[in-house]
Amino acid sequence: MKNQLASAFAAFARLRSRPTAAFSGSYARNTGFASIPAYRSLKKYQTIGAALKLKSPFFRSVSGKSGNSCIMDGRKVLNFAWCDYLGLNQHPSLAAAAAAANDQYGTCVSASRLVAGETVLHQELEREIASFLGVEQSLLFVSGHAANVSTISAVVGEGDLIVHDEFVHNSAVLGSRLSGAEMRMFRHNDLEALEDILSSARSRYSNVLIVVEGLYSTEGDVPDLHRLVELKNRFGAWLMVDDAHGFGILGATGRGCAEHCGIDPRAVDIWMGTLSKTLASCGGFIAGSSELIEVLRHAAPGFVYSVGLPPAMTAAALAALRVMKAEPERVERLRANGQFFLEQARAEDLNTGNSTGLGMLPVIAGDIVATIKLWHKVFEAGVNPSLIVYPGVPLKAGRLRFFLTALHTHDDIKRAITTTSQCLHGRAPMVPGRRVASN
Repeated sequence: MKNQLASAFAAFARLRSRPTAAFSGSYARNTGFASIPAYRSLKKYQTIGAALKLKSPFFRSVSGKSGNSCIMDGRKVLNFAWCDYLGLNQHPSLAAAAAAANDQYGTCVSASRLVAGETVLHQELEREIASFLGVEQSLLFVSGHAANVSTISAVVGEGDLIVHDEFVHNSAVLGSRLSGAEMRMFRHNDLEALEDILSSARSRYSNVLIVVEGLYSTEGDVPDLHRLVELKNRFGAWLMVDDAHGFGILGATGRGCAEHCGIDPRAVDIWMGTLSKTLASCGGFIAGSSELIEVLRHAAPGFVYSVGLPPAMTAAALAALRVMKAEPERVERLRANGQFFLEQARAEDLNTGNSTGLGMLPVIAGDIVATIKLWHKVFEAGVNPSLIVYPGVPLKAGRLRFFLTALHTHDDIKRAITTTSQCLHGRAPMVPGRRVASN
C-alpha cells in the first residue's frame, strides 16, 4: 500500500511536464475534467489514503485570528504552520493602517498601475523596502509567486541560461520554464557543481542567471552568498536570491541573507521577497538596481497586466515594516526561539536535517505514509505543524515543518518537541482530558 501511495504522488508530480496528446483527426466525446490525468491521480491518492484510514491533512478550516495558537477544525491548537515570523498578524498598528487605507482609497485598485495610476502607499512601501534592504529601488507584485515568474521570464529568454539550486521554489522553476532560456540544475548548495556548469557552459550563452534562496523553506539552511557573488562576478552572470523566508528573519535586524552573510546587498542583482510572511500582509516584491526595476515596470507580465496591490494590504505591509525597524528585538526573539527548538529537537533525537535553527525547522520522518501518519498524530495531540512530502521534498524525506514566531514561548516549543518525539517513537502523548493512540 505504501508503494501505491508513493506511485500516485510520483504520477501527479510528472503531470506538469507531460506533453499534450496529439490530435487523432476525430473529435472525442467530451468527458469533462474528470478525464484529466491530474484528476485521476488525485482520486487514486484519495482512494489509497482512505484505505490506509488517512484523512486529508489539507484545506483545514481556521476560525478567528491566528498567532502562536489558532482554532482549527473547531479546536485550539499550537500553531507552527503559519509564516508569521515576527508575530505581526494581530499587531494593532497593522489593523489600524489597513482600516485607514480602506477608508481613504477603497478596497481595490481595479486596474494595472501602469495605465490606471498608483496610490501614494505603493510608492512609499517600495521606497522603504529598497531603503531597508540597501538597494536602489523595489517593485510590488500582487503575489510572491507572480514576482518570481514575471521577473525571471522578463529578464532572460531564448539564448540565455538559468542555473538554479534543486530546491528553489516552484515559482522560480515555472518562471524559468516560461522564459524560454535553457535550464540547468545543481545539487542543493553544491557550489562546486555550480562552478562546473558555469565553466563548461557560460561561453555558449548571452546572459546567465543564477537562482538560489536566501533561506530554504524546506531545509532551513542558508547558501554561501560570498562564494555565489564571487562566481557570478567571475563568470559574468546575474545572481537572483529569493529571500522570501529570509527577509525579517536573517541578520541582526532582519534585513535578510545579505546582512546575515555580511555582503553588500548591491552585490546581488535581483532580490525577491514576500509581504505575506514577516510583513503579515499579501503580495511580493523585487528589489535591485534602478535599471532592473525600470525594465520590470514596463515588461514584467505579472505587473503590467495585473491589478495593483490592494491599498489595505499595502498599508498593512508598510506598517509591519515600520514595526520591524522600530522593534528589532522581535528578530532577536525569533532567533533565540529557533536555537532553542534546535537544541530541544537534538536532545530528543529528532532529525532536523540541514537546518541551522533560523525561522523554520523541519523534523524529517521518512516516506510519504509515515510522514502523513506522524502529522495526524501530532495534530490530534494539539500541535499544528506544516506537512510537506514528495514532490516538495525527496521521496523518502517527508517532514513536518515548524515555522517559529517571535511570540512562541519556550513552553510552546517544549510541548511541540515532546509531542512530536512521543508520536514518532510510538509513545502516546497526553492531551488535556484524553490520550492519543500510539498506533
